[in-house]
Amino acid sequence: MGKLEVGNSARPSIHPVTNLPTYQLSPVILFDGVCTLCNGFVQFVIARDPGARFRFAALQSDSARRLLDGLGAVPDSVVLVDGGRVYTRSAAALRIARRLPFPWSLAQALIVVPRPLRDWVYDRIARHRYRWFGRKDVCMIPTPDLRARFLE
Repeated sequence: MGKLEVGNSARPSIHPVTNLPTYQLSPVILFDGVCTLCNGFVQFVIARDPGARFRFAALQSDSARRLLDGLGAVPDSVVLVDGGRVYTRSAAALRIARRLPFPWSLAQALIVVPRPLRDWVYDRIARHRYRWFGRKDVCMIPTPDLRARFLE
């Protein structure tokens, strides 16, 4: 298995994935498990996803490493794996918002903002998220009723 490098990347925000497990039919949100902002975002999505379409895994998990194997450097905040593609940075955030109910789905309209500008804003928030929002010592542990939505 290739080494997963975590950090900001100048690479495109959308990447094809060739090693998806056959069970992976639901979109998967990968997140920084020790980031307070990222954990808050996951809780936000869970509360607004009553159909339980999204699954989740911490970027620090073996599941995330398997999904992203061979991709190279990926951002260390939020990644969306959906339909055989990996979306990172602002593309991930907007594609997640697109699947949430109204009014949150309206955020998808920001796709008209040029990607370099969207990613610049995203990167600034990601770079300072520990200082602004805090950091946990351990990854989020889902409650028993949410455990099925998290990859092992």
